[in-house]
Amino acid sequence: MTPEGTRLTTALRELRTRTGLSLAGLAERTAYSKSSWERYLNGKAMPPRQAVRDLCRLAREPDGRLLALWEIAESEWSGRAARPAPASAGPGPSRSPRPPRPEDAAQPAGDARSSAGRGRLAAVVVSVCALTVGGVASALLLLPHRQGEPGPPTSAPSAPGPRCRGDACEGQDPMHMFCGAGPDTLATHRTATGARMELRYSDRCRASWARMWGTHIGDRLEMTADGPTRRAKVADEVDAESYVYTVMTATRPGAVVRACFRPAAADGERECVDARVRPSATPRTPSPR
Repeated sequence: MTPEGTRLTTALRELRTRTGLSLAGLAERTAYSKSSWERYLNGKAMPPRQAVRDLCRLAREPDGRLLALWEIAESEWSGRAARPAPASAGPGPSRSPRPPRPEDAAQPAGDARSSAGRGRLAAVVVSVCALTVGGVASALLLLPHRQGEPGPPTSAPSAPGPRCRGDACEGQDPMHMFCGAGPDTLATHRTATGARMELRYSDRCRASWARMWGTHIGDRLEMTADGPTRRAKVADEVDAESYVYTVMTATRPGAVVRACFRPAAADGERECVDARVRPSATPRTPSPR
């Protein structure tokens, strides 16, 4: 797979994680089968453009960036990016042959063929170079990277690093900031309604957040770490069938993080759970409050 294809696959996996849907869940909500999604998300097949749009819709992600990346990846996957443009668009207008000139006789036939061959070769080389430079320029413009970082690698890239750390993560989406890759689960709690909530912490980002799933429309989640209270609410059926996250709050080792679940039912009770972030971020079993 090309580097662009690998980036596309990584981005699609992140979106699928944000939806909280299984492969069967994706199949139920789109026109593509469970086996098709397995191939798309593991880089075994190039997903159709509509599949990318559907996944963005389910993850509530604007599809512009992913579709631009898909265009590049699909072009290289299919080989269109390597095909030079034809030398001419078709036969030109009919012309009468010009009369022979004296210098024609002085030029050997082999030299004439060689000159024509060099001309055609130059045209092909220029076409290939234009396509290559255009593709690389498009990739550099569309794929985010910061000043001082090396350009796109020639081999399959690793997962992107976090885009924020500490105070810079305050109020940011953990998935958009790439803090949701391999976080520590500080606490997990099953509520009286059957919904679950978790406290999550990323040591790379020095930030924490909470998430809930198995919820009902109207359920709410709050979390704090001795700072601003971050909230999330289940707004519709897509939320109810997915993970719903709070935004992040900056968290240092040793801080106590608390999450509270408020069910939509009027007679439901507020349930809270807390955990302390340790230097090693070792998960522990919380005591519900």
